[in-house]
Amino acid sequence: MKKRILLVSIVIMFAALIAFAVTSVEVYYNSSLESAKNTLSVYMNCLSLDGYGGLEDAADGFSDQLGGLRVTIIYEDGAVAADSDYEDVSVLENHSDREEVSAAMTSEDGEGYAVRSSSSLGEDMIYYCRAFSYNGGVIYVRIGMPSSNEWSMLADSLPTIIIYMVIEGLLCLLFTYIATTFILNPVEKLAREAALSKPVATKYSELKPIAEILNERNEEMQKKIAELEEEKEIAEQAQNSKNEFISNITHEMNTPLTSIRGYAELLASGMMTDDQQQAAYKTILKQSERLTNLIACIINYSEIDNMNINPYEVDFSKLCREMIAVVKPEADKRNIAIIDEICDGVTVQSNHEMMSELAGNLLRNAIRYNKEGGSVTVRLTDEIFEVSDTGIGIAKENMDKVFSRFFTVDKSHSGKNGGFGLGLAMVRKICHRHGWTISVQSEEGVGSTFTVKFKPKI
Repeated sequence: MKKRILLVSIVIMFAALIAFAVTSVEVYYNSSLESAKNTLSVYMNCLSLDGYGGLEDAADGFSDQLGGLRVTIIYEDGAVAADSDYEDVSVLENHSDREEVSAAMTSEDGEGYAVRSSSSLGEDMIYYCRAFSYNGGVIYVRIGMPSSNEWSMLADSLPTIIIYMVIEGLLCLLFTYIATTFILNPVEKLAREAALSKPVATKYSELKPIAEILNERNEEMQKKIAELEEEKEIAEQAQNSKNEFISNITHEMNTPLTSIRGYAELLASGMMTDDQQQAAYKTILKQSERLTNLIACIINYSEIDNMNINPYEVDFSKLCREMIAVVKPEADKRNIAIIDEICDGVTVQSNHEMMSELAGNLLRNAIRYNKEGGSVTVRLTDEIFEVSDTGIGIAKENMDKVFSRFFTVDKSHSGKNGGFGLGLAMVRKICHRHGWTISVQSEEGVGSTFTVKFKPKI
């Protein structure tokens, strides 16, 4: 065990050190290249061809200013006009095919940059080239700076890496001693309490297989117990939710059923006048429609969990305006103005049915619980969908219940136009299915604002 811990520790530390060294060299190399490029650009800004006797003097003079860096001046056709490292430039090839020169000739800013091996000098160089106006034409000035490659940098750091490897080896030995002395020994001592339901271990190799089996069985038993407790809790929550749902449905259905039955019994008794019978028929029809709407709401609410989203791009801006057109007649009846603050082109990954439910429920609620002559503001951006109203608002004690099933802020509105307290519960369920959040801000007698925050687009 001690040897294994030592071996694993050494392998991990050595691998980490080598990876760190290689990564550091790569980062330092890239950083040095970027720094060299910026330095050469600053040098080039200081260059002025005025005051020199010719291009040869300019190349030599600028090279002296830069501490001996190679300076090459090139004509438009790529021929070398002057080079600080060569007195006779005729021996130099045409430079138009050099990477940095070609880039400077073709780029809009007249600059080129390259890191490559110099065919003239036979060493790695960093080149920076820039176009200058000269005697009515264009010439290109190139500065060259010697550069080390990654492998040479890594080779230079090898002595330091070896020293750290030796130090890490010694630290591994120390770590192994501490681990085996202060960790393994106490564990073996505590493991003798095999009679208790605690992890069992032993220092005797003949008993270790039995100790391992006992530990595995104990862990499995603990997992089973935890799973059973969790399943029990989930089942209890599901049962409570189911009982509450059934109770709410029963309560909501009882009102129209009681009304229908009462009027049906009165009609059957034959004791009603013709006018009373007509009123009874209308009431039965109205309560039947209410019952139908309630059943439809319950079905829609239940189907959301089972509905496959199969998301596609939905033009939510267009859909919101379509929903505004749908609810506008209802708003006009109560002189409620609908203010459109919808940004064009907002899309979401969902499906048309769910987004219609979400927008429709929030809009209908904003109208249903609004004041006569009030207003509804619909705001949509890439980040949020917000519906604000100037309605009756929500009391503070009801804020935590507003998204509960069958909850309505004003019981006098319950059942009107399909208002059974399932709309906001449906909206919250849709938001959860998409990973969005929904919140509400409200002041009683002033109005409410419901805000859906979309997930950031990747």
